[in-house]
Amino acid sequence: MSIVEKFMTMEYGPAPEDPREALAWLDRHGRRFGHFIGGAWLAPAAGAYFDTSDPSTGEKLASVAQGSTADIDAAVKAARAALPAWQALTPHARARYLYALARQVQKHSRWLAVLETLDNGKPIRESRDIDIPLVARHFYHHAGWAQLLEQEFPGNTACGVVGQIIPWNFPLLMLAWKIAPALATGNTLVLKPAEFTPLTALAFAHICQETGLPAGVVNIVTGDGSTGEALVNHPDVDKIAFTGSTEVGRAIRKATAQSHKKLSLELGGKSPFIIFEDADLDSAVEGLVDGIWFNQGQVCCAGSRLLMQESIADKLIGKIQDRMNTLRMGSPLDKAIDIGAIVARVQLERIQGLVDQGVAEGATCWQPSIPVPTRGLYFPPTLLSNVHPSSVVAQQEIFGPVLAAMTFRTPREAVELANNTVYGLAACVWSESINVSLHVAAQLKAGVVWVNCTNLFDAACGFGGYRESGYGREGGREGLLEYLEPAWFKQAPPVHVTPLAMDQPPEQPVDFSAPPIDRTVKLYIGGKQARPDSGYSLEVRGADGRLLGEAPLGNRKDIRNAVEAARKAEAWGKATAHNRAQVLYYIAENLSQRREEIAGRLSAVVGKKQAEAEVGLGIERIFSYAAWADKYDGAVHNPPFRNVALAMKEPIGTVGIVCPADAPLLGFLSLVMPAISVGNTVVAIPSEKYPLITADLYQVFETSDLPGGVVNIVTGRTAELMKTLAEHDDIDAIWCFTDAAGAAAAKTLSVGNLKQVFSNEGRAIDWFDAKQGEGRWYLDHSVQVKNIWVPYGE
Repeated sequence: MSIVEKFMTMEYGPAPEDPREALAWLDRHGRRFGHFIGGAWLAPAAGAYFDTSDPSTGEKLASVAQGSTADIDAAVKAARAALPAWQALTPHARARYLYALARQVQKHSRWLAVLETLDNGKPIRESRDIDIPLVARHFYHHAGWAQLLEQEFPGNTACGVVGQIIPWNFPLLMLAWKIAPALATGNTLVLKPAEFTPLTALAFAHICQETGLPAGVVNIVTGDGSTGEALVNHPDVDKIAFTGSTEVGRAIRKATAQSHKKLSLELGGKSPFIIFEDADLDSAVEGLVDGIWFNQGQVCCAGSRLLMQESIADKLIGKIQDRMNTLRMGSPLDKAIDIGAIVARVQLERIQGLVDQGVAEGATCWQPSIPVPTRGLYFPPTLLSNVHPSSVVAQQEIFGPVLAAMTFRTPREAVELANNTVYGLAACVWSESINVSLHVAAQLKAGVVWVNCTNLFDAACGFGGYRESGYGREGGREGLLEYLEPAWFKQAPPVHVTPLAMDQPPEQPVDFSAPPIDRTVKLYIGGKQARPDSGYSLEVRGADGRLLGEAPLGNRKDIRNAVEAARKAEAWGKATAHNRAQVLYYIAENLSQRREEIAGRLSAVVGKKQAEAEVGLGIERIFSYAAWADKYDGAVHNPPFRNVALAMKEPIGTVGIVCPADAPLLGFLSLVMPAISVGNTVVAIPSEKYPLITADLYQVFETSDLPGGVVNIVTGRTAELMKTLAEHDDIDAIWCFTDAAGAAAAKTLSVGNLKQVFSNEGRAIDWFDAKQGEGRWYLDHSVQVKNIWVPYGE
């Protein structure tokens, strides 16, 4: 027998990890844990506990407190009490605490890894070599951000008290992703770990005590979904950060809609794993093993949809099956194990049910002939081939070790199949052609794209999704912004329901001897003036009650037409930033030429002084965003691997914008210009107080080479049109700058496709102050960051 044959037939011997230290820690606490609130361990207010078990054996590990509304209230009060002192610390002092947390994680790394594996069922190799080192990395990285915060984020302040809810698939890593940036930016927090996996969060609470972290800065309350619901609904929480399923994320979005809580959601995924015919197939197969069978497939960004170029499909399937036959299942504490246990029986049953449904819909199921433990919760690695793109296993997140395989012929078809899902979290592209790889990566609707690699993460690189995979980012500079707000915005007063400027008479007499202004104003859709579908109009009156003209009364069909036109104009986002800048400069030039004429008409509503200021500052604002167009670009991250991560700032897509009433021209330009400067298309609802400004705007746009459909304007009843925009599933984001009721309605009505919402939260914005009315805050909400990981070297 040759050496190769001996190697291939050689069996692994057991390599068990000793769990005694972790079990001894549980025993020292009597296998019973309360909540960590205000720096102390407290029994649950209702006296209720639940058990957490080892999924590989079914054996009970410990009893954990079941959090109630009273427990959450106590934790929030502790966090609120600790907030002033925590924020009063110097950046260096907060940095030292984060550094201390990183060091303690490293000191306890093996204990934490074993505890994680016992509680979750994942292989010890993954806990030890991936999860825990990344936990330490996040605290180290954010210690640096804490030190540099005032230099790098001037004018920003912490959100306040943050509620954080994390899932069970990466219990301690998700904790680090949430807690590290929150502490670095000066927030205090209440964290609720997953019901199935609370133990490492409780271990982290002990680490907080060891480092001397001030009491109340970090509070941990354990419990089930009702505990999380109490945290989400607590009125004294300023922000909610959630990682979990899209269904729960949608419920949280709805529950927080009536509040002013800032919200970030990292939700489900159905990530494509695209392999082209020129790829290194052996490397791609190894990447696929990590992409779908890592952590038993219980990964939100798992490469669960295999898209193979048709010419290599049979060969690739053979290689995948051969590799699956070498995978080893068994005790997660065995260091030679590839696949561990499923976290809970309910999850195991869900996986089996979806596989059965996929087979019923025509898929072919193949599983390797490898031993599957009879004790514990295990599901074998599964390959489903001949999957139709509309099948449940191609559309729904299975969250298990199940791969759904499909074929494609051309790169264009690969992109269409990859984007054929409501999700947009991650993707993999395998090709030896860097041109093909980056061309495809740029077209994928995904927050992270790995080129010839998979499942790489780093604290310096943002992670998060598009579409129904949520919004907001974890890690990187953009991840820090989730825990910061402009200081002026937090202190802004409530907006007036009826703006004061509208109640004042004109500041200069108007010649009333002339006949009333009669202007034929239309909607502006697809670059053309359009009559409203309703056939009706609404009167527009000046500050003195005089009739100024009539504006079209837009309806649902007009919004539909405007959205379709905006979608057809998405080539605007692919234009060069230089070309977009030129168009914006041209808009400013043409507005300047009509300055006196437009100001004269606007003065009948807001007075001469404000009208002149709106036009003058409007020209400046357009210039600002023309300047930003080719300067608001991304970054190249240098993670501690042989990779570069290209952080690309991409337009969100089609944005619905509800403009403020009190500054009809300047408010419109202050919102529309940042959106289109970075490549979005827009459907805008102008000020209901003076919608006649539409005619002046589209006349300027028509003479400025702005492509048809980039900006669409529909006038009418703001509340009715906003409802249609918010509910429209082909709108990617909605900006609503009205009153508090309008902001709440925008959030509530847009839950369907979880579109991003950017709002003034009912607070007054001084559009005439450049610090409030323009800048990075608006640009940050105009883009989403895609991190494209590209390996290099041999």
